[in-house]
Amino acid sequence: MNDNLYTYTLLLADNNLILGQRMGEWCGHGPVLEQDIALTNIALDLIGQSRMLFQYAAEQKGEGATEDSLAFVRQPGEYLNCLLVEQPNENFGHTILRQFLFDAFNYYNYQALKSSSDETLAAIAAKSFKEVSYHLRFSSEWVIRMGDGTEVSRNIMQTALEELWRYTGELYTPTELELSLSEAGIAPDFMELEKNWKEKVEDVLREATLHIPETTYMQSGGKMGIHTEHMGFILTELQYMQRTYPNLQW
Repeated sequence: MNDNLYTYTLLLADNNLILGQRMGEWCGHGPVLEQDIALTNIALDLIGQSRMLFQYAAEQKGEGATEDSLAFVRQPGEYLNCLLVEQPNENFGHTILRQFLFDAFNYYNYQALKSSSDETLAAIAAKSFKEVSYHLRFSSEWVIRMGDGTEVSRNIMQTALEELWRYTGELYTPTELELSLSEAGIAPDFMELEKNWKEKVEDVLREATLHIPETTYMQSGGKMGIHTEHMGFILTELQYMQRTYPNLQW
């Protein structure tokens, strides 16, 4: 087993799994029916993408590992998702802003992964890219609509930006593992990824009349298994069925 490739595949899968779980919390709670369905569909897309990645990780790990065992029975410190995706749903605007910040990263990340030297990752990225593109378009439009909307909606979005911005640096700051895979042509060029992400985010926030916080300190640790207090609550719900009824099958 290539330990670095296995770990990197888990990292990609965990980002989608945890954000998909967060977005799924909106099912039945959206502000209007159309957006309720849209948020739920995004959650399903993310879970579907995570499944493909977990299946690939399970193949690499062997030892009887499955997509379910990797998704549902690991300990909190074994999850490698970025801190941004585990942040709670404070309100619709907060959720949309969090989604946009991740979508902009995910779009350029998957765009680069389509050319990965790892054929399976390249195929997963190519298959997922249409969904990823839609996610970015959806969240971008809503950030602009709410940021450049009423005084109330703009204040909601600016508050969300000030709360979430500190978690964005981790998205494009590579670990040593990611750097080694980037040099091997498996992972993206992170300098290019950062450049593209910042340009997209700045363009959308400018149109939304939102101001990027001046703080330069960025929270990190998620990609090393160090998470915020929110992660435990997510896993309590996510893992309940498999923990209570091991090896459950429908």
